[in-house]
Amino acid sequence: MMKEVWRYIDSGDGSPSFNMALDEALLDWHSEGKIPPVIRFYGWNPATLSIGYFQKIEKEINMEAVKQHGLGFVRRPTGGRGVLHEHELTYSVIVSEDHPDMPKTVTEAYRVISEGILKGFQRLGLDAYFAVPKSDDEKSALKNPRSAVCFDAPSWYELVVEGRKVAGSAQTRQKGVILQHGAILLDLDEDKLFSLFKYPNERVKERMQNAFKTKAVAINEISSRRIRIDEAKQAFREGFKEALDIGLEPYTLSSDEMDYVQQLAKKKYESEEWTFKR
Repeated sequence: MMKEVWRYIDSGDGSPSFNMALDEALLDWHSEGKIPPVIRFYGWNPATLSIGYFQKIEKEINMEAVKQHGLGFVRRPTGGRGVLHEHELTYSVIVSEDHPDMPKTVTEAYRVISEGILKGFQRLGLDAYFAVPKSDDEKSALKNPRSAVCFDAPSWYELVVEGRKVAGSAQTRQKGVILQHGAILLDLDEDKLFSLFKYPNERVKERMQNAFKTKAVAINEISSRRIRIDEAKQAFREGFKEALDIGLEPYTLSSDEMDYVQQLAKKKYESEEWTFKR
């Protein structure tokens, strides 16, 4: 039987607004039947703090530190917590909710899509697995995460290596389409990450940062050899093909499509109304 062929887009390093606009445009085009499902890989220029759709900037984010570090800043259309996009591979998956291989529930669809990430880690020689929150405390932490930091907050079907989280993902469903995107950390500057959020006092910040070390880790901290971004792309591309049982056809945006994305980036994701809306 012929495998279903999805599009594969490697859009390289984009601005924060362009990255979010392209994910949204792909969702729109897929909902309109213009394109098949898509796997996209991308990076960030400049390095960027992205925050979840529901996060409150005044309460949670140290905007002074964001500026001091020369970081980009953008609000995602998906939920979840703050992510520092720096030394990482970012992925997005765009697929219809009614795709025959997509479960109806958010958590189960998350598991199916994240299987591609799991296979990618395994291809890099890492013993990754899904951790599912079991205790009532862990389940209540899902609903009310105490931390504004993505990799510090638990989630269903968390990808874990040696007991520590190695990828953070978020999902939204709009116009009958699932958009899941996430960060796969190659390296991580913890001091920079923790400077970007607000805390009641220094002691709390220090305690949370120390606890974070036991919960999250970057690939190159645990890999027996240094993994480069091109090697990571290949591993995760093959991981998605294997897990979803699909073919991937490389695609480059046309100039009209690129114009549309750039207009959306400017109009929406660079606007103060969107960024500071909550």
